[in-house]
Amino acid sequence: MARGGGGQWRDHRQVINAIRWVKRTGSPWRALPERYGPWKIAHQRLTRWAADGTWARMRAQVFVLAEFDDDIDWDAQVDATIVRTAQHAAGPARRG
Repeated sequence: MARGGGGQWRDHRQVINAIRWVKRTGSPWRALPERYGPWKIAHQRLTRWAADGTWARMRAQVFVLAEFDDDIDWDAQVDATIVRTAQHAAGPARRG
């Protein structure tokens, strides 16, 4: 599928996997493994798709398909009572 500049689009599956890898690992874009292709392409595609609503439509479609297959647990909960932070996150020392 050619775009306006005459070049070829990189395979959408490869780009989506690259975006998923960055979001899942929390790594910077420049740390993207070579098997996913250039990081700039994945980043540009994500920002373009987010701006024009494509990413939101894909996400909504995934939810629709998962609900149809009864593959979503909407009652999932997160317990954050054991999250540890750095000692400096506790605030200033109390003087007394």
